[in-house]
Amino acid sequence: MQRDNKLKTLHEKWLAECTCMLRKTAIQGVPGDGSADAQIVFIGEAPGAKEDKEGRPFIGSAGKFLAEMLESIKMKREDVYITNIVKYRPPENRDPTPKEIADCAKWLEEEIKHINPLLIVFLGRHAMNHFFPDEKISEAHGVVLTSNHFGKIRHFLPLYHPAAALYNGSLRETLKRDFKTIPKILKKLNRG
Repeated sequence: MQRDNKLKTLHEKWLAECTCMLRKTAIQGVPGDGSADAQIVFIGEAPGAKEDKEGRPFIGSAGKFLAEMLESIKMKREDVYITNIVKYRPPENRDPTPKEIADCAKWLEEEIKHINPLLIVFLGRHAMNHFFPDEKISEAHGVVLTSNHFGKIRHFLPLYHPAAALYNGSLRETLKRDFKTIPKILKKLNRG
């Protein structure tokens, strides 16, 4: 419970202090959501319209698909932590700018440091390129990347974004297949 309270305090701090210009056009900030003790952190791009309205990440159609995929590996949303690289909805759901990403970067860093997950899963190229700017999602999806971030070696799994998979049948099957590797990866990291 104490870790959950610290995470809540972290979000309250950043909701007050974040300098992202998207604050002016968004309804509200959308902090990460889930377990402070999660072994997995999922990182998406930015809140959409439904997330902006409700104040929770991944609750629209992409979130429903993510929940289905979690069920396929015997997990629930409450078992993981879900966040975005940008905490405010860009107008018309456009891609976030490098400045908007930079303005929210410290908030994301503090979330990751607090939770300290075994595995960080990127949902889409924007999240992946924030950490690995030279990687291409078409080549890196489903492959564990290891790198020193925020003071320690961390493990990352790039996946296609659930929203992209909803509109592209071949990506959908690839995403489902890549997603099913998560339990094996966790098992290996737990033995680590």
